[in-house]
Amino acid sequence: LWEETGVLPVRRLASAGGALAPALDLKRDAGTAALATALRHGGLALDAGVLVWAGRWLTPPFAPLRFDNRFFLLHWPAERAVQPSVVPGELAAGEWIAPKAALAQWRAGEVLAAPPILHLLTVLGEDGPEGGLQRLRDPAEADLGPFRRIEFRPGVVMVPLLTPTLPPATHTNAYLLGTGPAVLVDPGSPFPAEQEKLHAAVAAAAQRLGRKLKAIWLTHHHPDHLGGATAAARAFRVPIAAHSTTAERARQQGVAVTATLADRSLHELGPGFRVRVVHTPGHARGHLAFHVEGDGTLLCGDLLSALSTIVIDPPEGSMGDYLASLERARALAPRFLFPAHGPVLRNGERVLAQLLSHRRSREVRVLAAWRQGVRDPAAIVSLAYDADEVPALLQPVAARQVVAHLDHLREQGQI
Repeated sequence: LWEETGVLPVRRLASAGGALAPALDLKRDAGTAALATALRHGGLALDAGVLVWAGRWLTPPFAPLRFDNRFFLLHWPAERAVQPSVVPGELAAGEWIAPKAALAQWRAGEVLAAPPILHLLTVLGEDGPEGGLQRLRDPAEADLGPFRRIEFRPGVVMVPLLTPTLPPATHTNAYLLGTGPAVLVDPGSPFPAEQEKLHAAVAAAAQRLGRKLKAIWLTHHHPDHLGGATAAARAFRVPIAAHSTTAERARQQGVAVTATLADRSLHELGPGFRVRVVHTPGHARGHLAFHVEGDGTLLCGDLLSALSTIVIDPPEGSMGDYLASLERARALAPRFLFPAHGPVLRNGERVLAQLLSHRRSREVRVLAAWRQGVRDPAAIVSLAYDADEVPALLQPVAARQVVAHLDHLREQGQI
């Protein structure tokens, strides 16, 4: 509290008179030792007794970093001499705002809201800190079936599913997209237990949020993206839609795609919720991304990952197509990227620009190795990658990336 807002709940020790202590004149970044010294010299003690417990939240296991958070309420009278203030440092930015106003910013597309924050703001806006205390302590209403509702942006519900995907990822994010009629993007788990939980979440979203499923959409044909598509289509009696190229690849895996998603086609998934289909080949020839127009949200499938590098494996993968797809996605100026693996990424346009720069710098190193006379892709890996970049297990994958870069250099006439 003190570090982030300047508020320090303290009390005077009995030996110092017992009265409410004044604020400490101490820089917030002074550190724990300095704070302890200041408290001791002032005859003060931290007073956690004024904090009111307001719930516990645990991050689902879809990202390598997880958090076990306790939330608390603190009543801080307006007449206190020291009032909360946000300064640069611990926080990138911040403001004091009424819960309803914060929710309005979220709905307008100005901010992201992690699941605990969305729930806290909703309850505080509806019932206030005292009337809503029990709802804060038992957040079961924030669940969709067996999953906690993860809705960083309105109409974009993330459902992480355990899949046989490539490490370090362990899950593939399915998305329930839309605020009225909804589509289920990439139900990728082949495991019956995961499918059962997903179906329960989709049914709960229809019942509680009015988001009735009308179709299943696939970003592409890889097994960790369509492993549960047939089961979901049967459970909800809806069609499976994808790019025409993906449809053929899916058919070879026993998945019947019965509707086509055309590049640039626009789909209304609730009042004012318009989704544009964007063809983004490179990782796969039929790869699609989905752009929520007016919101700054891009569901990007395997165009990028929040956990690792996306594999471009010829002949299905094309580095030239992939770089062009990154450029096309960047031109949409997305603010929020929702990948198939890992958490949502902010500053989407900047992330895409950095990814483009990284891939192009890698290609420069591949070309330099070729000009030195090195022809074996596995040998080029040691020159194009830093020593600690590629563990032994992923050396063959890195070699395939080199092949993709060499193909692109040939297309450009550079080798």
